[in-house]
Amino acid sequence: MKRIIAVTLSSALFLGITAVSPASTDAAAKSYKNCTELNKAYKGGVAKDAKVKNKGGKTKYKPVVSADLYKANSSKDRDKDGIACER
Repeated sequence: MKRIIAVTLSSALFLGITAVSPASTDAAAKSYKNCTELNKAYKGGVAKDAKVKNKGGKTKYKPVVSADLYKANSSKDRDKDGIACER
């Protein structure tokens, strides 16, 4: 009886961990076709880290900080200030 409970619990734990892990890594590295598409998901754009400053002037929205997402969309950072598609 104890063995059945142990196998059931370990199986449930294993399936729960594998179901959550892949989804979080796929969302972090999505590459968008253009800035319009990226701004639908992230209004303020994407910054590579929290220390970067916007060179392009006044913006309405604060960018999301994500190094992986910035790296996947770094070609959209026209002014090379560390923030892609800032608005």
